Amino acid sequence: MTSSPTSLLQRLLLDPTRAERVTHVEHVPARLGRRADWPVWVPQLLVDRLALQGVPAPWEHQAQAADLARGGQSVVVATGTASGKSLAYLLPVLSSQLEDDKATALYLSPTKALATDQLRAVRALNLVQVRAATYDGDTAHEERDWVRRFGTLVLTNPDMLHRGILPRHSDFGRFLRGLKYVVVDECHTYRGVFGSHVAQVLRRLRRVCARYGADPVFLLASATVSEPEVSASRLVGLPVTAVSADASPRGTTEFALWEPPLLESYGGENGAPIRRSATAETGDLLADLVVEGARTIAFVRSRRGAEAVAVNARRAVQEAAPELASRVAAYRAGYLPEERRELEKRLQSGELLGVAATNALELGVDVAGLDAVVLSGWPGTVASVWQQAGRAGRAGQGALAVFVARDDPLDTYLVHHPAALFGRSVEATVLDPSNPYVLGPHLCCAAAELPLTEADLPLFGEPAEVELLLGDLVRRGLLRHRPKGWFWTSRERPDADLRGAGGPPVRLVETGTGRLLGTVDNSSAHAQAHTGADYLHQAESYDVELLDLEEAVALVRPDEPDYSTSARDITDITVAETLRTTTYDGVELSFGTVDVTHQVVSYLKKRLRSGEVLGEEPLDLPPRQLRTRAVWYTVSAALLERAELGWADIPGAAHAAEHAAIGLLPLFATCDRWDIGGVSTALHEDTGLATVFVYDGHPGGAGFSERGYTRAADWLRSTRDAIAACECATGCPSCVQSPKCGNGNDPLDKAGAVRLLDVVLGSGLGSSGLAG
Repeated sequence: MTSSPTSLLQRLLLDPTRAERVTHVEHVPARLGRRADWPVWVPQLLVDRLALQGVPAPWEHQAQAADLARGGQSVVVATGTASGKSLAYLLPVLSSQLEDDKATALYLSPTKALATDQLRAVRALNLVQVRAATYDGDTAHEERDWVRRFGTLVLTNPDMLHRGILPRHSDFGRFLRGLKYVVVDECHTYRGVFGSHVAQVLRRLRRVCARYGADPVFLLASATVSEPEVSASRLVGLPVTAVSADASPRGTTEFALWEPPLLESYGGENGAPIRRSATAETGDLLADLVVEGARTIAFVRSRRGAEAVAVNARRAVQEAAPELASRVAAYRAGYLPEERRELEKRLQSGELLGVAATNALELGVDVAGLDAVVLSGWPGTVASVWQQAGRAGRAGQGALAVFVARDDPLDTYLVHHPAALFGRSVEATVLDPSNPYVLGPHLCCAAAELPLTEADLPLFGEPAEVELLLGDLVRRGLLRHRPKGWFWTSRERPDADLRGAGGPPVRLVETGTGRLLGTVDNSSAHAQAHTGADYLHQAESYDVELLDLEEAVALVRPDEPDYSTSARDITDITVAETLRTTTYDGVELSFGTVDVTHQVVSYLKKRLRSGEVLGEEPLDLPPRQLRTRAVWYTVSAALLERAELGWADIPGAAHAAEHAAIGLLPLFATCDRWDIGGVSTALHEDTGLATVFVYDGHPGGAGFSERGYTRAADWLRSTRDAIAACECATGCPSCVQSPKCGNGNDPLDKAGAVRLLDVVLGSGLGSSGLAG
């Protein structure tokens, strides 16, 4: 494609009805790159090999990060997509191995594909002193033995480190003794409960390394996030220096925000208006861009969605330009490595013009020279928005990015408040390694690896709290306490489910074959794997035929329905302990520990393309108890009167404000709306006032509600603005309706919610900045 991003967007908008869908176009200017000299300590051999790969000199941020790591400081490189973060960590890693044949390094990535890409890049340098190899679930047993005996750069993932390396650390003695560097790539993806587990795995790694006399430097690579040094330090448990001044070049980007139109002939729940689906809009945009000759990726959240976008785009291209139809494809998890490489090759060469992809292409896979990116709905974080948008223009040329909003409060807010994307820093990565439901299993794992001593306690958290938790593990018979420390008591190895907390994971078993597909954490099974659920596992769609809670198993079969399901639950909440409170004029904002009782009572079926509600099916599941963390605010009777809310109006207003607040919290905490829950009441028994709660949906908390407490002013102001800006009359999925509401989204008072939030923000909370 030779046309500019601006002219490409203009051609997409020739149809006047389409032009109405664009709510904002942001011009992101080009940036010149700034080179630095090679650090004096980089061996000439490495400089020469990099030059052969087209790297004449490092960018300034690459040289700065490499110098810090070489000097013994752990460092996080938090710069944009395609800014060359890999060179920043490879310079010290490879240099150390060229200088010392006993030096080793460990590379951790969230996906096997990314580790494979890094391995390919290292081997392309043809450095015989560097013996690089992957070590994951796909590695053959004979190859694993070679890696343990001879590998100097081992590329793996947190799961294999947790289950395959640390429990067998004596087999890796040679490797661990020489460990100079640990690289944690895409570290912004380690958030919430999963991030908290990975943080404890890394602490266990540091402890085992110390046993072998090693004290490795950590090099972390992150997308652009807020306070990267704080998040990175919490992840690894060490002071970390941030390098965030991106010196790489960037082409011009035109970034359009796109809101699908309302559908006149369809109605949602309680007759609410609904919009054309983001998936359908994305398919049309991908087709039009292909016809224009623009190499384009459309990012879609699920495998089924990616396949649907590709099929619809190919059909549209077949009608407009039949010769281009074969140049549209889907790219998702589940492909064989050779299939994935072939797709990447076709995309890079220009043979493929359009690809509908899940986030498999978001995390670092090197695809350059793209002209456009379409984002089908909010990808989870602002960091991911820029990670995906940065896939276009990676060769330094101009690019077009289009964000297509789903029928959801957060998406709607973003397309009407562009400053939330373009005028603010991205969110911080949220994790809580001290969560006892996370920490407890890792203390057991650590004790099985090496007996725990008093000196180890500060590594895992506040020593007094860790010792208290150890006492509980001893009382439960999991550990034995002796004068020299704490010992694991069983012959079987302990385990921790890195992606869950609280109860055994529920196994997903395919009927007919008996194949174990994977697991879903216990706390999520009722809502995600109930009988009748349309369950997505590794982007593949399955119908849950039966959820057996006693056996902790869900029987599933492959299916491709034309609808999605969403569970609905009812919830009660009591305050166990208030940890922090800030008082304003008629409003109290609090954060603390709560006990939640919730029960999944039914599920909705919604047509995929239109969002039309097809029906609601009842479920018979027992209530569940959850001790977690929450943020809540109370509103005095005087303020309610000022908001013109009578006693009968309060439930609907508070309920609508609660739903919208849940939808907007992911803008400030790195979570999904399904990671959190809420309760609202006109009179709560623990507070004696009208109260709105938002809680973490994981045992012990995940840090999301705490982030809501510290960002309450911005969060609630955005919530108010999102409701007020929605063009519906009484409430819809774009503002105050929730797909998981067990009360059938009734009562909801949209106008009352705006008035309620007005008096809350006017109490002084709205101008308070961070809560204390």
